[in-house]
Amino acid sequence: MLTALSIRDFVLVRALDLEPGQGFTALTGETGAGKSVLMSALAFALGGRGAQDLIRAGADVAEVVATFDVAPDHPARTLAAESGIEDDAGHPLVFRRSVRRGATARAFLNDRQIGARLAAQLGALLADIHSQHEGLGLLDAARHRSLLDAWAKADAALAETSQAWARLRTASATRVELEAQASRVVSERTWLAHALEDLDNLDPQENEAATLALDRATMQAGERVAEGLESAVHALAKANVENALANANRAVSRALAAPALTGEGANSELAVRVRGACEALERAMIEAGEARAALDVAAQACEFSPAALEVAETRLFALRAAARKHDVDPDRLAGLREKFRRQLEGIEQADTRLAQAIKEEAEAQRGYEAAAARLTAKRQAAAKKLAKAVGEELEPLKLGKAKFRVAVTPRAEAGPTGQDDVAFEIETNPGAGFGPLARIASGGEMARFALAVSVCLAGASPAPTLVFDEADMGVGGAVAAAIGERLSRLGQARQVLAITHSPQVAAAAARQLRVSKAVSEGGTITSIDPLGRKERQEEIARMLAGASVTREARAAAGRLLAGA
Repeated sequence: MLTALSIRDFVLVRALDLEPGQGFTALTGETGAGKSVLMSALAFALGGRGAQDLIRAGADVAEVVATFDVAPDHPARTLAAESGIEDDAGHPLVFRRSVRRGATARAFLNDRQIGARLAAQLGALLADIHSQHEGLGLLDAARHRSLLDAWAKADAALAETSQAWARLRTASATRVELEAQASRVVSERTWLAHALEDLDNLDPQENEAATLALDRATMQAGERVAEGLESAVHALAKANVENALANANRAVSRALAAPALTGEGANSELAVRVRGACEALERAMIEAGEARAALDVAAQACEFSPAALEVAETRLFALRAAARKHDVDPDRLAGLREKFRRQLEGIEQADTRLAQAIKEEAEAQRGYEAAAARLTAKRQAAAKKLAKAVGEELEPLKLGKAKFRVAVTPRAEAGPTGQDDVAFEIETNPGAGFGPLARIASGGEMARFALAVSVCLAGASPAPTLVFDEADMGVGGAVAAAIGERLSRLGQARQVLAITHSPQVAAAAARQLRVSKAVSEGGTITSIDPLGRKERQEEIARMLAGASVTREARAAAGRLLAGA
């Protein structure tokens, strides 16, 4: 609840500190004393209007500090934490807002600067302010859905819808990404298919290019060897070396048979030399034959094939051309082919994944629509019950001709809170047509409508503080008593602050504060004083009788207090 409100240089207030306390508190005082300024100050602290005209005349800065004490698990603490504001659950929430001349308003929560929007969001969770001038209560149409959901106890249905929406969002994001991927790989798919077809036709093997290069070098070397052997064989054949050696050997053998080299001459030096020449020729004949045979064997061993070399070179050149095309080493073509195959398979699998994603998105859409439909049905049922309950409250509040309804209509865009827009609407006179509370109702009607709805929604709103501005405007007697009774009933579970001119309403309050205005040399000063029992009786008597308080007025005031 609101534990303290400190106001400095705000409109007519120079300095004012208020500790409203629990339950129902009535704020009374003469017209123009500044009672509504208190409401405006609280609304300002909680993100309301922050214009320059709020600064008291003669001052440079207007500042309001509102302190709230709420439970550790209160939604306002949760929102503050989600917004990055450190919060000790054991300490109050302190809102401070100021506006300086020539500058925009600044807002702080626990001495941390926050935006006006966040201040308003937090304020809506802490105080329902019902006024023709402020829009922090039921006038804020953005809150109607959450109020109806809380009253309908739709937490489970709301959570189910929110979870279904999250699943749908995830499925939709997956489908969109896969569609984008599919769009990007259309040309890539074609290129990969052609590239893979070319490599499959080429069919490169691991290290094939290196092996072919070695074989080619060997065959090229073999070609040169074959040419040399062929030349050697040709030279031997052309020279007829073996025949020449044989002829020479025969000639020497005949010479060795001459008489001079036989008999006693066989041992002569000449004979020895001739026999040596003959033996050398015989050896030469043998070696020439062996050389020729060796050349034949070598020539047979050198199986050079020009056709084989051409095949090897053609294959090697094809591998190298493919390698240049793909900017890789020729021996990596086999691995590249497998890489292309995997990529193409991945693209083809992406088609399968996209089809699955489309199916899952459709399932998620059906799941969301089913959950949202259940939530809508719950809201529609609750809307009828709430409209009936509020309708029963209108007659005692002098709103018997008015009608209240909760409009649950399809929303243009679905979301985590379902597919519905929720609006509280009223018809003040038969045939006038339904419309928003702020646009249709007058100030007093608006406050009484807000009171009727608040009575029915007691416990649904997270706001611990309710503020009503002159809900008794233009009414008296039984209607004022009915208003006081309802405010008192609300005060049993909530903190209620009501600005009132009605003695019946003031008497129904658990406590009463008197707002007064005094004029001094420094200007007009507004003050606020808590009233004891006798002071309350005197104040209520003034409210009954006016400026001249009579004995009868005091007696009537006493009866009102006694009957409260």
